Amino acid sequence: MNSTLKCILVDDELLGLKYLKMLCEQIENIEVVKSFVDPELFINEINDLEFDFCILDIEMPKINGLQVANLLNNKPFIFATAYKEYAIDAFDLDATDYIQKPIKKERLTQAIDKIKKRLQPTITAQNSYVQLNSDKGKILLQFNQILYITTSASESRDKLVYYQDLSDLTLKNITLDHLTELLPTEDFARINKREIINIHHIKYFHSEEITLDILSKENKEINLVLSEVYKANFIAQISV
Repeated sequence: MNSTLKCILVDDELLGLKYLKMLCEQIENIEVVKSFVDPELFINEINDLEFDFCILDIEMPKINGLQVANLLNNKPFIFATAYKEYAIDAFDLDATDYIQKPIKKERLTQAIDKIKKRLQPTITAQNSYVQLNSDKGKILLQFNQILYITTSASESRDKLVYYQDLSDLTLKNITLDHLTELLPTEDFARINKREIINIHHIKYFHSEEITLDILSKENKEINLVLSEVYKANFIAQISV
C-alpha cells in the first residue's frame, strides 16, 4: 500500500504557513498538495482537490477554521493555533489533534501519526473486508460480495460498488488506485481508467471487452471495456 499521505494547509499568516509547510516536508511520507492563506479560496477549490487530511488555523478572517472543518466531508484534520480556548470546540468537531503554536516538529509528527492510524483501513487477518466511508456512513465492504466497482458519473471522487445481487453503494472520496491497493489481487483486477472487476465473475472476454456472468436488472449482459493500458496486467492476473 502506498503510504504517502496528501495534506492541505490553511493559515492566514503567510510566514506561519511557510513554516508549517517546511515542517511537513521534513516528515516522511507526507506530501503537501497545496497551501492556502485565504480559507475562502480553499473552500472554493475543495471539490477539485485530492487530499487525505488537512491542517487548519482557527482564527482567520471571513471564515474560521472551525467552520472550514465542517466542510471537509469527513476528511480528518488537525488544528494548529495560538489559542487554547478552542480546544473543546475542536474535539467536539472530532479533530484528530490540537496543536498550539509555536509548532514543533516532534509535536506535529505526533499529530500526523494519529492521522495515519485514523486513515489506516481496518482489514481482517483473512482480508475478507475493509472499512471505508460511504454515503450511508462507515461500512464494511465485504470483498466476496462485490461484482465490480466503477467511478461515479456525477462525482469522480466517489466510486459506485455494484454487488452480486445488483444493489449498489457509493464510496466517498476514494481513488481507484487506493481501492486497487486494498482489494486482494487474486480476486480483483483494474480493467480501465474507471473500473475494477471481481475476476471470479468473468463469463468471457476478448481484446477490448469483458462480459460478466451476472445479468443486469434489465436482464441484459454486463459488458465492460478492457483498456489497452491495463490489458497486460489483467492477463497476468487471470493467468496465475
